[in-house]
Amino acid sequence: METIKNMFEHLHWGNQGILKTLQTIEGENKQVYNLFAHTLLAEQVWFTRLKGLDSSKLPIWAEVNLEECEQLVNQNHQNFKELLSGLSTPKVEQIVSYKNSKGKEFNNSVRDILTHVALHGQYHRGQINLLLRANEFEPVNVDFITFKR
Repeated sequence: METIKNMFEHLHWGNQGILKTLQTIEGENKQVYNLFAHTLLAEQVWFTRLKGLDSSKLPIWAEVNLEECEQLVNQNHQNFKELLSGLSTPKVEQIVSYKNSKGKEFNNSVRDILTHVALHGQYHRGQINLLLRANEFEPVNVDFITFKR
């Protein structure tokens, strides 16, 4: 459980770093904003699934402005913090049934879903950093070891 909690603290730290950078750069890069919004919206969708609720009406890809992204960063952090604080080792092995955005049903453990959420975000933060560098902006150091230092 400690590893999963660390991964989610890192996820929030990384999201905050990306958000802060996007709030300070000039110009608008639609692709960067869309990737960041997707990352945050996917976190929201997975949290909804973990709560046993229907996520079919929630967007995975949508144009979201930076103010809305900031709200999602904070809400997602609060949601997962509360979820993780009440999660014991036996509960993390429970199976969650959910439908993906195409309506297909799947079953995965809470542990696997949480691991996916953390890795999914890191993947897209890496893509965002690549796009930032391509547009001559300094990428955000979102390395886990930097977070732990």
